[in-house]
Amino acid sequence: MPSDHEDRPPVGSIREAGRYVIDLTGPGSHTLVIQPGVGSLSIGPSYLGKKADLHVAPDMRMDWSVFDAFATPAGSPWPRFLNYTGGDTGFLDWAQKRPIEEMTWAPILSEDTEVDASQSLLHGLHIELGPSGEYLNLKLPRKLYRLGVSGNLSRFSANGEMPASLILAPRTSRRKGDTPFLMPDLGELHQVTSLSLQNAPLGQPISLECLDRFPNLDSLSLWGNFCDLDLLARHTRLTNLELRFMPDLEGLPALNVWPLLDRFIAYNVEEATGKWLRQQMKARAKTRPWTDHASVSQLRKPEWWLTEFGRPFSSWPKRLAKLANEAYNVAQADLAQARSFADAEAVITAFTVRFNTLKGIETTEREDLGEAVWQLSQSEHLIGQPITDEMAQRWFDAARNY
Repeated sequence: MPSDHEDRPPVGSIREAGRYVIDLTGPGSHTLVIQPGVGSLSIGPSYLGKKADLHVAPDMRMDWSVFDAFATPAGSPWPRFLNYTGGDTGFLDWAQKRPIEEMTWAPILSEDTEVDASQSLLHGLHIELGPSGEYLNLKLPRKLYRLGVSGNLSRFSANGEMPASLILAPRTSRRKGDTPFLMPDLGELHQVTSLSLQNAPLGQPISLECLDRFPNLDSLSLWGNFCDLDLLARHTRLTNLELRFMPDLEGLPALNVWPLLDRFIAYNVEEATGKWLRQQMKARAKTRPWTDHASVSQLRKPEWWLTEFGRPFSSWPKRLAKLANEAYNVAQADLAQARSFADAEAVITAFTVRFNTLKGIETTEREDLGEAVWQLSQSEHLIGQPITDEMAQRWFDAARNY
């Protein structure tokens, strides 16, 4: 149980880096270590390891007010940025009195849950939804500037006052050849005026059919791989359009489709369409000057995308990524000489075993290695018939101990 508040230091009185014993889940339950210049705090289950600063079981209630005593050197509430994995919604009650600048919440719920955050003082809220779990309905904070929702969007709904901007990053597959992803119904959130859709550049494409449900859009940002870009022509009210890290712009309408457009960014996009967009941007400036930022930059050839995003090790720590890429290069070269399934199995097994003794291979890294094995199975070889996904996965599972 939370301890008596009488012995608490005054609000905002602790501004120095150091080690502090706090009564987060009971008297003296945790030691909080504040590093100089760090304004963020992460709380979550012990399986997160070093990714969480404070370990708390998902079903454990916390006394969030223990953080009232802490402030930045400038005097604003600390932590500025909170990252929480678990099921205690008490932070939303706490935030009715103590503003939170940015909150990232990965809910772990034991049952379908409705939460009223309408009185919570949040500037930015990001909700990370795992592939499975219970359903969350959220009554949105008033005057919320930014709402982000990522992962399995079918587990989420929201109502109330719309955020100034909405960021959606659905969980898609890693295969760009998969059937396009169709966004689930998001209810009242379709009323927002500013939307950002985010996807992996070489992942399963997201169909832009979903935009027909957003009738009020005047600002749209796309990041990654999408299809049905021709449907953007229906959104003639756009004043802002941003295209980033898009390897495929097939079907993109001409810029004059959006007569109200006064801000346009194309950054890290495929080269051919990028040149076409640059010409249009300059031509439009002669008839109606851009009143805000307009640029087309970092045009990319097809091979750039494969180098930057083709392998699944981009988010790994540099040391591990270097080892993984070296192992991948060896396996790819050896597979090119494989003349039988036995040869291929030996190559995949050798690649897989190289990671059995490495520290830091958790669930995410295992999924990345599984994807790498699939990519290797699709690379060139001399067998004369394809290596199936099931076959490669079986070899991978048999050889790994992570």
